[in-house]
Amino acid sequence: MSFSIARSIDDAVAALADGARPVAGGSDLVVSARHGAQPLPEKLVAIDRIRELQTLAMGDTGCRIGAGVTHAQLMTDPVIVETYPALADAAALVGSPSTRNVGTLGGNIMNGSPAMDTGAPLLVLDAVVELQSHAGARDLPIGELWSGPGTTTATPAELCTAIKLSTPPARSSSAYVRLEYRRAMEIAVAGAAAAVSLNADGTIASLNIAMAAVAPTIMSVVLDVTGRPPDDVTLALIAESASAQSAPISDLRASDTYRRHTIGVMAKRAVDAAVRRANGELIAVPVNRSLGIGASS
Repeated sequence: MSFSIARSIDDAVAALADGARPVAGGSDLVVSARHGAQPLPEKLVAIDRIRELQTLAMGDTGCRIGAGVTHAQLMTDPVIVETYPALADAAALVGSPSTRNVGTLGGNIMNGSPAMDTGAPLLVLDAVVELQSHAGARDLPIGELWSGPGTTTATPAELCTAIKLSTPPARSSSAYVRLEYRRAMEIAVAGAAAAVSLNADGTIASLNIAMAAVAPTIMSVVLDVTGRPPDDVTLALIAESASAQSAPISDLRASDTYRRHTIGVMAKRAVDAAVRRANGELIAVPVNRSLGIGASS
């Protein structure tokens, strides 16, 4: 096995063109190798020392998050917590403190797990992924990135350099909620994110909902509730639609029947929390802890 250290994006892109696989925190790659899921690649290039990948900045039209920004940064950064709280909710639930301090947003989304916590928030926030290779750079809507469990539409020669988020309109907010059996080192059994904008009269102007761990990839809920009040009737419709549209599997952690039921509950709770935040209520990150959802210890 060969190992090199990239000092710039150009260095990293050149290494990928030569067949190397990028590694930053290694929280997915190394764990998979240790568990025998897949061997380490023959060529690795470390990208954790590239400063351009570690920046997070808010501009006139939105936020640009470097692919090397860690979950620990996302869960506490004022811009993310205030403007894109669903992403902060998710980052705060990833693994353990040690995992959050080394694991990166770019690594999480490029791993392509349908149970990733950050995927659903990024999908409802209409995130765009910046990919770079020797052929140049391109932007890809994040919903077009994941093609199946552990697979993406990016080529092996493309490096994820950033994730871009547009500035949400006024009276908007978001939330991510997941079902969990314990607080630490947990993989989502079912998770849901919601991003909502409200009209002046409190009715729903727009609503995006996405689900994790209940389909081969992170998936959106197709539902139009524009103009409706976010009341119990609407929330019940959201729960019913999320459950009906999910396509979960059964495994050691939960049956497909249990996941199908609980994803409806998670979707309803995510929408409710997002609406409350959009109305100015302070619900601290993560929603799971603030509202007592999920495991108590």
